[in-house]
Amino acid sequence: MTRPARELAWPDLIWSHFSRPRFGAFDERVAAAASAGFVGIGLYVHEYARLREEEGRSPDRIAGVLDRHGIVIADVEVARGWWATDGAERDDARRLEQLAFEMADHFGVRYLQAIGPYDCGFDQAVEGFARLCDQAAEHGLLVGIEWLPFTNIATAADAQAIVRGADRPNGGYCADIWHHVRGANDLDMLRALEPERIFAVQMNDGTLHPADPDYKADCLLNRVPPGDGEFDCVGFVRLLRDMGVTAPISLEVCNSTLWNGPIDDAAHVAHDAMRRVLARAAA
Repeated sequence: MTRPARELAWPDLIWSHFSRPRFGAFDERVAAAASAGFVGIGLYVHEYARLREEEGRSPDRIAGVLDRHGIVIADVEVARGWWATDGAERDDARRLEQLAFEMADHFGVRYLQAIGPYDCGFDQAVEGFARLCDQAAEHGLLVGIEWLPFTNIATAADAQAIVRGADRPNGGYCADIWHHVRGANDLDMLRALEPERIFAVQMNDGTLHPADPDYKADCLLNRVPPGDGEFDCVGFVRLLRDMGVTAPISLEVCNSTLWNGPIDDAAHVAHDAMRRVLARAAA
């Protein structure tokens, strides 16, 4: 029996949306995730909009694909511009938020990812995140800030300042090993996070030194399955587990070679690699 997305917890595995190209092949994505052993997928809000507007799929039709394979939509990416109070950025942000809330209402999505940068003062950013959390709570959604080293929410400490300032029970963090290692790489910052507020864990691997000087290009093209690179994936998992983190684990393996290969292979190598890491972390 398919478990609701809001019941998923460590060490349930989710296949992140960005482990595949951004648009298309939704049915194949769901089938591959199920075949590999994932319990859920993440879905990009713009892909959901495309399914609705270009393919003419109703939420019931989308749910039918999920139900046939016993897969849930666990995560929705991504909220931007949540800090904006006027202008086109605010309007775009609110439109995408409404799509995310629609997904939560129809599919029981558990988690909404939020990212920076914010183009305003810190206090306004805190107020904007608090507003987003309040509205998301009406739809049963947790909201996590993913720190990104190429933004002004660059570290776990930067995210924590906003989350603590907003002080909302459904406001927390996404801990992505890539942005930890390639960013501050500070374990004390991770330990300082409230474990009950780490709502998402994203796993992948890579080289310790960038393959591409452009941070965004590197992180979107060159990630590999956990254990296949130079990151200390086992240590990262042990740390979060020992802290008491209970969030499910999302495999975000953005890799151009895997994107161009068979979709079933991409799903299986990510899933099986993470299971090996978990086994090593438990030893």
